[in-house]
This record gives sequence, structure tokens and C-alpha cells, in this order.
Amino acid sequence: MVLGLPRGGVPVAREVAECIHAPLDIIVVRKIGLPTQPELAMGAVGEDGVLVTNEEIVEMVQIRPDDFARVKAVEMREVEERAKRFRGEHPRLSLANRTALIVDDGIATGSTARAACKVARALGARKVLLAIPVGPAEAIKSLSMDADEVICLEIPSKFFAVGEWYEDFSAVNDDEVIRMMSLESGGRSG
Repeated sequence: MVLGLPRGGVPVAREVAECIHAPLDIIVVRKIGLPTQPELAMGAVGEDGVLVTNEEIVEMVQIRPDDFARVKAVEMREVEERAKRFRGEHPRLSLANRTALIVDDGIATGSTARAACKVARALGARKVLLAIPVGPAEAIKSLSMDADEVICLEIPSKFFAVGEWYEDFSAVNDDEVIRMMSLESGGRSG
């Protein structure tokens, strides 16, 4: 089963699912960004209460436990709301004893990808594969501990941001994800 990480990973995952004739679903995770720098991940949360903490960042910036807990709670609520919004009335497809192919549009630190792998395992996936177009070598290497296999098309020696590897890195909005999942729901099979 192909699992796209909303929002940017869903269009990529949809293409992969069509190419390999596999069902498509989403796996919702959210970065826990620093209160003062939200784009820098101090961890991530995912469906079913999965938590990944980036201890290196937490220690480096000396984040207080109550600050971490506050941001975590906000992001966990967002995970729950997005899962409902993106799936609509369709239930989550079962991962029990299946291979989960998690797809995103790229990774920077790997926190959300790590959380997605943990969610897939918690949901009973037999095997977890992570497929991404681009990411830094260090993050790719560390993700091999969470996924059975990491497939990355481009591992540049100098990596600054995922967006620099796209001609058009326009934001994917919620309505686009909902539309893609609605189109897919007609052919979904659990």
C-alpha cells in the first residue's frame, strides 16, 4: 500500500500508486517545531499518538519540557483534525501484514518520515519502505534504522532545502489533498 504524507507527499504518492497499481492512503504526521523557529523540528507526532523526539535539537536549544509538551499538544490535535479532513468518511486502510510504501516530496531532517515509519509499524505493517525524491545523506542514513529500506533518487553533497530540487515547489493545499483522496477512494481496497 502506498501512503502519502500530506500535504506535499500526496501528489508524489498518487503517481507512485498509479504506476505500481497499489491502493493509496495517507499517513498523517506533523513536525514539532521549535517555538521560536517552527521550521526546525525538535520532533514529530503521528496518528495513534506516535511521538519522535529529536534529542539533539532539544538539548542544543535547551527546550523546556513544558514548551515541548505545549507544541506537541497543538500538533497532535492538528494530526487528528487532518486525518479526519483528508480521509473524509472513508476509513483508514488496514496495514496489517502489508508492505507500507511511505512517500513524501523530500526530507530535510527526517523527523516526519521517522514518525510515519513508526505509525506504519504501530498499525501492523509487515515491511516499511520509505521513498523520497531528495534528501541529505545524514538523514537518509539515520532513516535506515526506521524503515526496512529507504529509496532516495537524489542525495546531493550540498543540501539546503527540499524546494531547491523542484522547478515548481508550490504549496499543496488541503483541498487538493482532499480531491486526490476522493478520486482515489473509488478504487481503494482495504
